[in-house]
Amino acid sequence: MTLTELFLLFVSSIFVHNILLSRFLGCCPFMGVSSKLKTAQGMGAAVVFVIVLASLMTWITYNYLLVPLHLEYLYTLSFILVIAALVQFVELALKKLNPTLYKSLGIFLPLITTNCAVLGVAVLNMNEGYGLAAALVNALGSSLGFLLAISLMAGIRERIEGNDGIPDSLQGLPMALITAGLMSIAFMGFTGIIK
Repeated sequence: MTLTELFLLFVSSIFVHNILLSRFLGCCPFMGVSSKLKTAQGMGAAVVFVIVLASLMTWITYNYLLVPLHLEYLYTLSFILVIAALVQFVELALKKLNPTLYKSLGIFLPLITTNCAVLGVAVLNMNEGYGLAAALVNALGSSLGFLLAISLMAGIRERIEGNDGIPDSLQGLPMALITAGLMSIAFMGFTGIIK
């Protein structure tokens, strides 16, 4: 791929094919962790690290282990094992380097292992037949799109929390779902930018 194509892939994976708002992968932490901006940004940063590193490791695993041994059908199992090991590494690093963030993320940190966005990006890279550079660019763009979406959602939720103009029946999760739907519609506006 040329540099222009890599740049377009990067921009496209952030805005046009946003992993949360267009592909609807990784919605559990999107709804669960997006009530406070600081926690959402911490979760987003952890997901950026895990997705990029997982994409690198799964690309290497697929192309240098599974394909030569004709074991391509084991990609799902091998990808899950690689992602689980990486999340354990991130969890240990966060526990040591930033205990406050580690405590605030709580149960959602181990759940990155089962976050379908992480596995989804690895599978998308494989299905599209991306080379290493394109896979890493797609992973970085997708994970930054995740960070952008979850940060925007947290910022909006903080602003509307306890708003007297919102009926009681729409407080909390119903308003979060409405907000997520409106954000998804807004991101659909980027669809015409890149073909």
